[in-house]
Amino acid sequence: LDDVLAFEAAIPGTQQPIDIAETVNYVKAMNRRIEILDELPPSARLIRLIQRELLTGVRGQERNPGHFRTSQNGIGPAGCTLNTATFGPPHPDSLLETFRDLEVYLNKGSMPPIVQAALSHVQFETIHPFLDGNGRVGRLLITLLLIEKEALAAPLLYLSLFLKENRTEYYDRLGRVRTHGDWEGWLRFFLRGVTVTADDATDTAHAVAKLHASDVRMTSEFAFGTYGPAFVDLISQQPVVTVAFVSEQLETSPTTAGLLLGKATDAGMIEEITGKKRNRIFRHSRLLDLFSTDETNPLIDNAGGST
Repeated sequence: LDDVLAFEAAIPGTQQPIDIAETVNYVKAMNRRIEILDELPPSARLIRLIQRELLTGVRGQERNPGHFRTSQNGIGPAGCTLNTATFGPPHPDSLLETFRDLEVYLNKGSMPPIVQAALSHVQFETIHPFLDGNGRVGRLLITLLLIEKEALAAPLLYLSLFLKENRTEYYDRLGRVRTHGDWEGWLRFFLRGVTVTADDATDTAHAVAKLHASDVRMTSEFAFGTYGPAFVDLISQQPVVTVAFVSEQLETSPTTAGLLLGKATDAGMIEEITGKKRNRIFRHSRLLDLFSTDETNPLIDNAGGST
């Protein structure tokens, strides 16, 4: 998370490893597609655009992004071949037909949105329409569909971490639908994920709101002046910053930005993490700690795959 935030804040010397680039692409693709849902609802065209954005400049970019596959692929452990894959998605000759069925369901399904999202996810992953990036697209599609159906007002329900933490059961449940038609087992698993994720998101949101209010009070106690509320909003939205970034965003001088960051550091609101006198970087650790996890990046496909 720190690496992503440092990249977004344009901190000099920040590298952009592939996993960071994939995360940045994921966030960009999500936000851009939400903006045009009214003009372009869930469809083959929308999904191809998402996949192309997700693979721009990252792993899989050489595998014809933005286009459905024209060759056979397989689903199984990383490094598997077509012969050793645990499941074979539809042949390219029937891919468009199966995807059209999914497209109709995405737009005309009459089930509750969460159930529709759950069933659509299975069908998308079963079709596996791309040579790469199917997992990332499938997870993003869950959130987009819930927003499009007005079950979510904003992309605040990310099941990616739950699916990573329960990776084995996730793959088993998908497999059971394909081999035994066990839709009920899949739905129970999916809805459990929604419940756990929603509870965690609610707790985190309450904690963030409480911390934000505390930070605003600090700006009064430490005489931040008229910049106080805007400064708190900025470091809440971008918890890793530099003097230059704060100066640009608040449209003030570097001197004033430095004074604000110095007051925030003295107040214990943020901390300077380089120990240097120049090119300093400030981190809102109290906020970022609310999002800390020992899991690997839940937005990245790094276990299993397709071939």
